[in-house]
Amino acid sequence: MSALTTEQPVREPAPAPQPDEQPISANLPLTPSQLEAFGAEMDAIRQRIIADLGEADADYIRKVLKAQRGFEVAGRALFYLPPAWPLAVAALSISKILDNMEIGHNVMHGQYDWMGDPALNSRMFEWDNVCPSEQWKYSHNYIHHTFTNIVGKDRDVGYGILRMDADQKWHPYYLGNPVYALLLMLFFEWGVAMHDLEVENIVAGKRKISENAALHRGIMRKVKRQALKDYVLFPALTGPLFPLTLAGNATANLVRNIWAFNIIFCGHFPAGVASFSVEETEDESRGQWYLRQLLGSANITGSKLFHVMSGNLSHQIEHHLFPDLPARRYPEVADEVREICERYGLQYNTGPLGHQLFSVAKKICRFALPDDVSQVPGVGLVRGLLGHKKAPVADVAEAA
Repeated sequence: MSALTTEQPVREPAPAPQPDEQPISANLPLTPSQLEAFGAEMDAIRQRIIADLGEADADYIRKVLKAQRGFEVAGRALFYLPPAWPLAVAALSISKILDNMEIGHNVMHGQYDWMGDPALNSRMFEWDNVCPSEQWKYSHNYIHHTFTNIVGKDRDVGYGILRMDADQKWHPYYLGNPVYALLLMLFFEWGVAMHDLEVENIVAGKRKISENAALHRGIMRKVKRQALKDYVLFPALTGPLFPLTLAGNATANLVRNIWAFNIIFCGHFPAGVASFSVEETEDESRGQWYLRQLLGSANITGSKLFHVMSGNLSHQIEHHLFPDLPARRYPEVADEVREICERYGLQYNTGPLGHQLFSVAKKICRFALPDDVSQVPGVGLVRGLLGHKKAPVADVAEAA
């Protein structure tokens, strides 16, 4: 192959600001004309991938679905052999992770609707999770992806439980931030299921319990179905091994919860991820929406297997930019997105899992404390060690 064919195309530099133009805000450091050009480049990536969708994408998701079912069958079968209990739990855990991450999450985003396959259609798919798919699609696909990181609109900022941003008003309740985060991690599917009930707004008197009647019925139907499957039916099928199978199913759910929590939190809350106000995002353009998605997300580096097991949400930046594109395409466009960021002088937040996890844990602990340490006597030293300060977007490279 000649050197000419391996060269990357030369891209034009990012447009300079027009006279008298100013960046939208400190959090959105591009001018309107730059945003227009930036948005056009992102649209071009999306259109190119859509035009290229085909059999390779269909084959991929079908192979993943086949593998997920194979791991589930293997896990269920191995529970009949008590010495193989750890292998049974491992196989079932992998099955549940694949079902929730690479299959369920992505299918319910409509990434494979174009295939015309009922088993992979966003309107018909139901996942192995206590949260009903219809409720998840509203709170996640619509609320979260429309209002990503807009404090006061995106309820995924803290999930109504945690303080994860300096613009969230501190309350003594948040001193329990680390404990709440641990419980949310262990029972993550339940936290996701309860998300739409807006319990915190009921407590605050902003929402009536009666408004949750339909949601509650949907959740209870799904909870009964999941509990019957994992904690009654399959354990009962193993006869005298019922207790071992019950414990195995519970452990597999726990493993899936911990994995999903950590992947999702590392994509949304490490150092350098920006949040936004309602005012600065009013009447935003397409380019501004793309910029908000970029600056409000973070990636996790890892192997190809790691990306598959994360549902490619290790490419959270690309997912927020292009939520309806098959996630297997995110690694393909990641280098291009990063190159565009470099030309526009924008932060591309990425790092290994351990680094991002530590950053998230630090933030959870930091925002447990008030901005004014005098409100909680004796925490000054802890606050100093944690660096209780909201870094501006311009400094996120150092913070990360």
